[in-house]
Amino acid sequence: MDHRSDLGALAGATVLVTGGAGLIGSRITARLRDLGARPMALCTMNAYPAPVYADLFGVRVGNPDVILGDVRDTSLVRKLVADSDYVIHAAALADVAACTREPLAAIDTNVAGTQHVLDAVAATDRVRRMLFVSSASVYGDGNPEETDRPELLTMRQLLESVHGRIPPRFHEFTHMRPKSVYGNTKAWGEQQTALVLGHVGTSYAIVRYFSVYGEPQTVKPHSHSWVVAWFAARAHLGLPLHLNGGGRQVRDLVHVDDVAEGTLRALTSARAHTETVNIGTGVPTSVRQVAQLVRAHYPSTPLLTTPLPAGDPLGGYAATRRMENVLGWKPQVTISDGVARYVRWLQDTPGAVPDWLRREPAAA
Repeated sequence: MDHRSDLGALAGATVLVTGGAGLIGSRITARLRDLGARPMALCTMNAYPAPVYADLFGVRVGNPDVILGDVRDTSLVRKLVADSDYVIHAAALADVAACTREPLAAIDTNVAGTQHVLDAVAATDRVRRMLFVSSASVYGDGNPEETDRPELLTMRQLLESVHGRIPPRFHEFTHMRPKSVYGNTKAWGEQQTALVLGHVGTSYAIVRYFSVYGEPQTVKPHSHSWVVAWFAARAHLGLPLHLNGGGRQVRDLVHVDDVAEGTLRALTSARAHTETVNIGTGVPTSVRQVAQLVRAHYPSTPLLTTPLPAGDPLGGYAATRRMENVLGWKPQVTISDGVARYVRWLQDTPGAVPDWLRREPAAA
């Protein structure tokens, strides 16, 4: 069943999107405008250089629906929430490596910042629903009791495995076992959302994004997230693709267009009340497979095995039955089509490759 009618509730509604100037947030706010809503994007706009926001994401300070500010600003958040019919809380230090390097910064933004938003939502009866944006990082590597010993696998399982490991399918009822600071902060945010808003009776929903990618995503220095953007940018420059840990990590890569659509369906679906829903494709893809998809467009690109970074889970993929039942929807963009779209966009927008990456030696 397609629950398109649920999205009609957004027409004329004011929707606060924290982190609304980033890749995902800007896509959500654009979709909200298409649906006749009035988005308000609250963002610090300090995760990227200013030209990235303006030239790639199409977000500029001074736009009437862009508020330059911080979710830790209590008075500002309370004012914006009090004027909102819906709240999407997506603001976060959303980089696994950055959170590992600076755990106090992660706690300050992802924990304290979330509490400020929850307090503001709990203090008003105007908000129809708050949606908390979580992450598949809360699953870690899945259930440690599940064996990955190759000698215990059937031949079919071996053929379906990645380097002798069957990638786990993460169900929403799977016990959370985060392996990173970032994953810990998201697990806390989920539980705190249920605790605070459940206590006051405000409707909420939680979405767990899997590996988001798609144009106009761009890479950050010292990060190992956003594998499609990393591989495409490096291949575009003739640099080798770094396969951390040999590229055996498994990801469920979901295009940003699908993420925006799934987010708004979770915001409005009657069935999503108090639910936790995966936003993923249900298709496991290894990092090595992503490299091969990118290399198909740049055949001379070398592959280089590098160490597995701290906090980088071996991962798994989304169980999608609840998403399909609750939202009446499933993602539309396949990984092969999405990678091809990204490569075409990068070739048409070569300025999206940052200067600091251009300065990297070709042998690196």
